[in-house]
Amino acid sequence: MTEIATALVTGATQGIGRATAFALGRAGYRIAVCARTAGDLDALVTDLAAGGIDAAGAAADVGDPTQVARAVERLTRALGEVGLLVNNAGVMIARPFEQLTLEDWDTTMSTNLRSLFLVTRAVLPAMRRRRGGTIVNVASLAGRNGFAGGAAYCASKHAVLGFSRALMQELRKEGIRVIAICPGSVDTGMLHDQPMLKSNPERILQPGDVADAILHAVQLPERALVSELDIRPTNP
Repeated sequence: MTEIATALVTGATQGIGRATAFALGRAGYRIAVCARTAGDLDALVTDLAAGGIDAAGAAADVGDPTQVARAVERLTRALGEVGLLVNNAGVMIARPFEQLTLEDWDTTMSTNLRSLFLVTRAVLPAMRRRRGGTIVNVASLAGRNGFAGGAAYCASKHAVLGFSRALMQELRKEGIRVIAICPGSVDTGMLHDQPMLKSNPERILQPGDVADAILHAVQLPERALVSELDIRPTNP
């Protein structure tokens, strides 16, 4: 772990984000969490605290620059500068292309891609001053492949990989690691809500599987960088 042990997780109140917040907290990080719904966020902070984890939350739409800046400032005051950022917030709107609206497209790009720019921009200056830190971007195997009904989602996740690859090349010389995590199908509410996508919840990944992979990646010696990590169900 880096000297600055505050981890910020976006999209933290459910699924991969929630599992990651607990995994990092149990590993000794102070946990800053961000999500849209204040009530869900308060409940998460309470649950983290009940587990002995030092935590604070700030509600924000991570696609809104003003809200992001305000949330990061509040969380930094509460827990210290962010040394580990997990850009996890995401949405999936899977439907035939002719049914995909401009609002669907903009919502997907704002949450899945614009948020990476905004939240990373907010925490990066402190990492650069310290010449150290880790940024984890939760992408998807859909960032490497397409699927029917996934025009918006796949486009956004392909862009997440491009963003991560370019940023990694830019920041590695400053001691800052950028890691793209690419899970396959994960048993989360986001997947359950997709009538076009069928999966067996007993055989696909669980949120904790992805959280454990993130934890292992960030706990490598600081001189070591896994820049991209694919995580697939063993026998889907």
